[in-house]
Amino acid sequence: MAVDLTQVSRIGTEPGELPRTMAAWVIREDRLGEPKHAFQVEEIEVPEPGAFEVVVRVMAAGVNFNNVWAALGEPVSVFGYGDHPEHGHHIGGSDASGIVWKVGDGVTRWKPGDEVVVHCNQASYEDPEVHGLDPLAAPSQRIWGYETTWGSFAQFTKVQAQQLLPRPQNLTWEEAASYGLTYFTAYRMLLDQAKLQAGHRVLIWGAAGGLGVFATQLCAAAGAESVGVVSSAEKGELVRRLGATAYIDRNEFAGMMRRGGESPAEEKARFKVSREFSKRVADLLGGPPDIVFEHVGKATFPTSVLTVKPFGKVVICGATSGYQLDFDVRYLWMRQKEIIGSHFANAWECTKANQLIEQSRIRPVLWRTMGFDQVAEAHQLMHDNQHLGKISILVGADAEGQGKTQDGPGAIHAEVGA
Repeated sequence: MAVDLTQVSRIGTEPGELPRTMAAWVIREDRLGEPKHAFQVEEIEVPEPGAFEVVVRVMAAGVNFNNVWAALGEPVSVFGYGDHPEHGHHIGGSDASGIVWKVGDGVTRWKPGDEVVVHCNQASYEDPEVHGLDPLAAPSQRIWGYETTWGSFAQFTKVQAQQLLPRPQNLTWEEAASYGLTYFTAYRMLLDQAKLQAGHRVLIWGAAGGLGVFATQLCAAAGAESVGVVSSAEKGELVRRLGATAYIDRNEFAGMMRRGGESPAEEKARFKVSREFSKRVADLLGGPPDIVFEHVGKATFPTSVLTVKPFGKVVICGATSGYQLDFDVRYLWMRQKEIIGSHFANAWECTKANQLIEQSRIRPVLWRTMGFDQVAEAHQLMHDNQHLGKISILVGADAEGQGKTQDGPGAIHAEVGA
């Protein structure tokens, strides 16, 4: 049955009552491949909330690279774990703003009609790690909308009640859907894992990218100095606007990037460029960095370990250039540096970070807003590296600019990228 996408913003029920079906962009195992083929619109039954669960009417959704991976089935197919074996389909989307439509048993904090944003960490209420350690340590921990289905590219989504946060009223629906996954990740990396403090010096790789724009703002808000690595002068000026002390165009130091399998002569040449880069960072910051904000991995990690000061910290949450890391460990142990792994954020960290958005001390950075009929296209742009920043998708909102009810500067609209 064809789904009329012109009616997606219209709902025939009031809060508290769910319709029987909804429009959703669905990936199935038998059509994995490029997003333009893997994503297809289907009419799907609306899920009922279980105990401690909430069904949210999605007003806008944020696009992240994780659902390019879901479409491709690489590096690992999502269909072998989470709740995918139970349901047999994948509805992606790990960022959303919306309206609580129905609550399950045991939910007391939220009621139908509440306006919310959704953070993407899920874990079982029964795991002991959730109660006193950290939900990120729980065996059941999953990223909603990637490792689980019922993501945000649908008229309704099902989430755990603990995933909900008040929607900042100083943002539009699309702005509120744009920041969660990357911002909350950066917050945990710097504030909780690396213990960012006023006066710290910080090197930020990919400072104009989805993580870097928030790392840069967090450093400024904390009273820390930062140098951002970017790919152009235009992006450098953006990170200055976000509060960076200075920036470095990575093209000036292209020889420092680790490819893997370098010959001794090539490694000697690469190391020389890395030392020049480290000196530039220290000159700009007034000393070597206390913290290096890492998510690039293979290409940059040897330089990160070299550049951070003795007893300094390299905090890493990903490896976009490759996850097999090769570096001179002498610069780690002899200078007593630390490597810290980090992964998304827990509900408390998300709550504290979201308050900074409500106060306009941190601002989302948004490139483009697209319609619900363009979900596959948006992910294809990401797959082909043709996007220039964060993309939001209108779902329940039928036009840009809706939902804002309080004064505030809102999102920064800019072309961004590492």
